[in-house]
Amino acid sequence: MFEGILPAIITPFHRDSGASPDIEGLRSNIESLLQRGIHGIVPCGSTGESATLTFEEHEQVIGETVDVVNGQVPVLAGTGSNNTEEAVRLTRSAQDAGADGALIISPYYNKPNRAGLIKHFTKLADLDLPIILYNVPGRTGQNLQPDLVIELARHPNIAGIKEASGDITQISRIIEGTRDEDFVVLSGDDAMTLPVLAIGGAGVISVAANVDPGRMVRMYEAFRAGDLARARDLHYELGPLMRAMFIDTNPIPVKKAVELLGMAAGPVRLPLDELDEAKTELLREVLVNHG
Repeated sequence: MFEGILPAIITPFHRDSGASPDIEGLRSNIESLLQRGIHGIVPCGSTGESATLTFEEHEQVIGETVDVVNGQVPVLAGTGSNNTEEAVRLTRSAQDAGADGALIISPYYNKPNRAGLIKHFTKLADLDLPIILYNVPGRTGQNLQPDLVIELARHPNIAGIKEASGDITQISRIIEGTRDEDFVVLSGDDAMTLPVLAIGGAGVISVAANVDPGRMVRMYEAFRAGDLARARDLHYELGPLMRAMFIDTNPIPVKKAVELLGMAAGPVRLPLDELDEAKTELLREVLVNHG
């Protein structure tokens, strides 16, 4: 179910005193992505500023996403937390809203031991909604080791992992160890999409696809069609944009890029702050040259 190019969508906010969610803008952005052939939608991930959404906003964004998508592509809702019971509540809510799966970040700050991680993910998987593990050590302070992922992959509702460790050897080991399972490995880094596909990965949960979904889709489809030269050309065409998405903390640059392209974006919420003038000018140049 979860393969190809899945944008981790931004959550647009109004420029009001509370930076309230721009639901009309959210719906418009999703419709635009659907028209460009993306293969799934991921609301309320890191790029969607899930850490600063209230429970009610989280629920609203997922519900609106499911409504707009209307079954055209899978909706993989970010519902993770470092509090297991809160993650259960968010996951049940996403399930009730009609999401096709849940993206579960490994618990941050707590640094749980191996037994705790197994119990945490198993409790969520037992809710009977497909879940995708999310390994991003740079944000959580803890790496999900390949042997742990391979063990968790045996659970029938643990459908895959978003791998953002940046370690291609680790990603390869996970793919090698889960080949007999109904389990997908998705890149968590845009720049590693093509390398991960080349070793058996299924796609990417993408930041850059908010800005250029069409070219990301064409790269994926060229690879799947066996046109490796075309896929490689598109990979290098996308390189400057992919790098520009991380000239500051995600989602600060992508939100500004979307805004510069005339789509709904608005501010980031504190404790993030706006992109400074120098980086905004750099981003503007990348977008102009990207074409």
